[in-house]
Amino acid sequence: MIMQYHRPSTVDEAVELLQEPGTLPLGGGTVVTATSGPASTTVVDLQALDIAGIEHDGATVRIGAMARLQDLVDSPAVPPVIRELAHREAPNTIRNAATIGGTIGAAEAESELLTGLLAFGTSVTVTGQTGPADHLLDDLLDDPSLLDGAIITAVSVPTDGIAAADRTARTPKDRPIVSVVAHRSDRGTVVIAASGVAERPVIVDIDALIDLDPPADFRGSSEYRRHLATVLAQRCAAVIQEGAPS
Repeated sequence: MIMQYHRPSTVDEAVELLQEPGTLPLGGGTVVTATSGPASTTVVDLQALDIAGIEHDGATVRIGAMARLQDLVDSPAVPPVIRELAHREAPNTIRNAATIGGTIGAAEAESELLTGLLAFGTSVTVTGQTGPADHLLDDLLDDPSLLDGAIITAVSVPTDGIAAADRTARTPKDRPIVSVVAHRSDRGTVVIAASGVAERPVIVDIDALIDLDPPADFRGSSEYRRHLATVLAQRCAAVIQEGAPS
């Protein structure tokens, strides 16, 4: 349960507080909750920190970690596909509270927004005791220990190129069984990412999708998910190769 609450006014103060064992950062409050149990938790509320803006900087858009998902949906600086995926991430009541930093930190396996950010080659700024450091989102998801005693302060998303997204779900409003996002940069580099095929959203090789071993659940077998990933990836790849973004 939550036993102590801090609301620092600077990033340095927040980082210092996070050095104590059992201390967690609190962004929009949609993930960290007060649950009963023997373990006590100290939370560091990040809402007073000045890390919530969205700025277009050349070929990238820099998004403060405390920007709400609805801020992404509403911002013309954010690539259209990422805006669409932010809208799909949660209902509006959650989008107006949940932050992009918290979404990355939670690393939910079926997150369509994380899938899109992976495809775009997103960089994440993590600030710890030694100062800020930039990590590719893929590396951060692969090694969550990079966030130990640190906080996400910004996210940088390339805005060049074209992208396409597709998904299969039981209903239009349901979480996807499998989702795929493809991005082709102005240099011609193609990156395809998928959710529903691993324990977290991952970058996939369109020529090696048959080698995937997705986890099965009541919505679909491993074989079914692999088939969905193949079909959706081929659709998205065709769209970006034709040069018509969705």
